[in-house]
Amino acid sequence: MGPQTLLNGTLPATLPSYRSVRGSPVSAKNARSQARCGRMQAKVVAQAAATGTAKKSVPTELEEGELPLNTFSPKKPFKAKIKSVEKITGPKATGETYHIIIDTKGDIPFWEGQSYGVIPPGEKTNSRGKKVPHGTRLYSIAASRYGDQFDGQTTSLCVRRATFWDSEKNADDPEKKGICSNFLADAKPGDEISMTGPTGKVLLMPEDENAVFIMVATGTGIAPYRAFWRRQFMEDVPNYKFKGLSWLFMGVANSDAKLYDDELQNILKDFPDQFRVDYALSREQKNKKGGKMYIQDKVEEYADEVFDLLDNGAHIYFCGLKGMMPGIQEMLERVSSEKGMVWDDFFGKLKKNNQWHVEVY
Repeated sequence: MGPQTLLNGTLPATLPSYRSVRGSPVSAKNARSQARCGRMQAKVVAQAAATGTAKKSVPTELEEGELPLNTFSPKKPFKAKIKSVEKITGPKATGETYHIIIDTKGDIPFWEGQSYGVIPPGEKTNSRGKKVPHGTRLYSIAASRYGDQFDGQTTSLCVRRATFWDSEKNADDPEKKGICSNFLADAKPGDEISMTGPTGKVLLMPEDENAVFIMVATGTGIAPYRAFWRRQFMEDVPNYKFKGLSWLFMGVANSDAKLYDDELQNILKDFPDQFRVDYALSREQKNKKGGKMYIQDKVEEYADEVFDLLDNGAHIYFCGLKGMMPGIQEMLERVSSEKGMVWDDFFGKLKKNNQWHVEVY
């Protein structure tokens, strides 16, 4: 995937409260909100004790130092090894998506929300007829800095196999398939992979432990959010004890195309007051007008809560195909008008406060 930064966003704003019955205010202002925040934090502690959730210990040295950026380049890439490749979509999904774990020995560190570049093996012929290496493809990292084994020795990518359907031949055209995605999907344990990066500042997590995350994804755009929820709910990070809310809106075609759903369901069970997931399944669900349920339709169902959260400092993230953004922006503008708000003013506030984070491809 090749992320294109549309709008920058970085760090925090504290949100005082997190949950509501749909249609009622999620948070109030000033003293009332702060009081609710205290009750919520107490509930979080009690909830963790009741569920017996055991977060994994992690090597704390990875919390030290500055944000790593462009440690490795196309001219001097990092050489890693494929550890495992697992198909994570079902037989009725509209395409094949893979979870790929890469053994890095911890030598290409990153922070949650960043991307790696992958240089596929082989060469191509450029416009002057010269053989040159393939270009770098960017992929959002689908793991926290501690990796799938919580030891900081691996990283993970979420990759959809790119194919091209030739309608005249009624078959895939192998000459037009995605070079890098197919290399990764077909890789075997022990295969060498050339990597660059890490890159990116747009999707970084706020440092505020009370922050609210609204995460909107289509397809493999879920990758950086997996890094978020693992850090928030699965890892025992001494200097980061998440007390906020993390709310995922995920758009895919059908149930077989859901990604990491087992992990999501476990977190929902263990942290019901801090984690929410809402799916937009375009081929299985209908929106309020009777049409297909797309990601903007699902977000609109919770418009009152979403706008209230944003008004109180929540961070909203968008990652996935760039084609999702026009529909989302149109919906947000329309809902703003229905609420008697001026979208440009509200949008300007979100950008000014670094609450708006977009990386699409």
